Amino acid sequence: MLWSLLKILVFVAIVALLAFGAGVLMETAGGVQITLAGTEYTLGALQSVIALLALMVLTWLFFKLLSLLIATLRFLNGDETALSRYFDKGRERRGYQALADSLMALAVGEGRTALTKAARAERYLQDPALTDLVVAQAAEMAGDSRKASEAYKRLLSDQSTRFVGVRGIMKQKLSEGDTETARHLAEKALALRPKHEEVQDTLLKLQAQAEDWAGARQTLATKLKTGTLPREVFKRRDAVLALSSSKALLSEEASPEQQEQAIEANRLSPDLVPAAALAARSYIAKGKPRNAVRILKKAWEAQPHPDLAHAFAEIEPDETAQDRVKRFETLLRVKPDHDETRLVRAELLIVAEDFPEARRALGDLVDRAPDARALTLMAAIEKGEGGPDAMVQGWLTKALSAPRGPQWVCESCNHIQAAWTPTCENCASFDTLTWKRPDAPEFSTATGAAMLPLLAGRAENSTGALTIVDPDPGPDLKDVTEAPSSEGASESDAEDQRPNASDGTK
Repeated sequence: MLWSLLKILVFVAIVALLAFGAGVLMETAGGVQITLAGTEYTLGALQSVIALLALMVLTWLFFKLLSLLIATLRFLNGDETALSRYFDKGRERRGYQALADSLMALAVGEGRTALTKAARAERYLQDPALTDLVVAQAAEMAGDSRKASEAYKRLLSDQSTRFVGVRGIMKQKLSEGDTETARHLAEKALALRPKHEEVQDTLLKLQAQAEDWAGARQTLATKLKTGTLPREVFKRRDAVLALSSSKALLSEEASPEQQEQAIEANRLSPDLVPAAALAARSYIAKGKPRNAVRILKKAWEAQPHPDLAHAFAEIEPDETAQDRVKRFETLLRVKPDHDETRLVRAELLIVAEDFPEARRALGDLVDRAPDARALTLMAAIEKGEGGPDAMVQGWLTKALSAPRGPQWVCESCNHIQAAWTPTCENCASFDTLTWKRPDAPEFSTATGAAMLPLLAGRAENSTGALTIVDPDPGPDLKDVTEAPSSEGASESDAEDQRPNASDGTK
């Protein structure tokens, strides 16, 4: 407001000064006398000023015409650039104006207008390094992928614009779903500009999808070297890649070198649950149970998890249920109040037929965090203590409609997976799975309670024990079996009836 008022005042002052000067000139006596061819011309003061201005304009026009005449003479003399430079100045000005209009149209999302202006700028400027990128982006916005591809390919011919062309074609291949070609183009783009963070992330994602773990680890090292990834995150993700590589190789026929990859993954990130479980199994296969116990205890301290309990059970696969309860105390005392610790202890005590202790192990878990696993264990405890079938079926009814409990959840898209993978099955994000309770938990079907008599009413196994079957077995608990009431059944028979719980299972 103040600036506008100031500009108005300055304009009025200038007009006033010009009017005052014109008045002074009109009242001034005398003037300029010019004699030309014997004729004398007398100009007043104001007329003299006007004549001076006209003379200046005519002089400017004279020199312009003179420069054009000189350029023409040079052109006739063989110098073609002299005349072309004279006319190219206007063409260049119009070309830059069209280029600016094209960029403005791109900014506001007008693809067709941007493409028209870009084509005009390309015609005037004739500078592919300057206009091809704008043409390509305008063509992409307008939906003309063929023209965009042609523009990107022209950029490949110049070393200064080669990276832009490779990156542009890479993004086109990604949009078309050709991830294999896009991965090779991303590798070329990264070789041209190793510090480009977007290309690094794109290549890492594509390599993880293609299970090129060795290449992904090289890309991850490049991110660390160029400073685009903190060292703590690098260690975690390098462990994920090492785990992904070893997970496919670790088997009964795996070589010692292949088993070492699982141990390396655990060394890089001790709190990574799948790496700890796999490394422990590798040590078990080598006959080093103490190393396996050490790894599992350290991982349990960071994050108690059913997979760690499974691996701990595999250290002594032939022990009795009572011996297993005692041995597991070295693991469970690490975090005695954690929910997973309570669940595993309750499962082990159920197998050992110590149902009162199993109830005490669960504590207030069925009230504080009731999920399908805790409620199913409570049903097994009720049945083991001789409770009525109505009470058992009441717990099972709750279990059928309860949340599944902690699961592998993607931090990017909240997709829930039954097993850990390095990339999300839904959005393909790398290293985004976290073991936690989903924000929007999945529930079992509402018709599950109505089907309860068919699922768990009177199904008996060969030993006469009542088997409670979960219609939607999750990663935590597949089945719960009541131990036979006869005292003649051996402990090994009880273990055979409860194969999952005896391992401290999911």
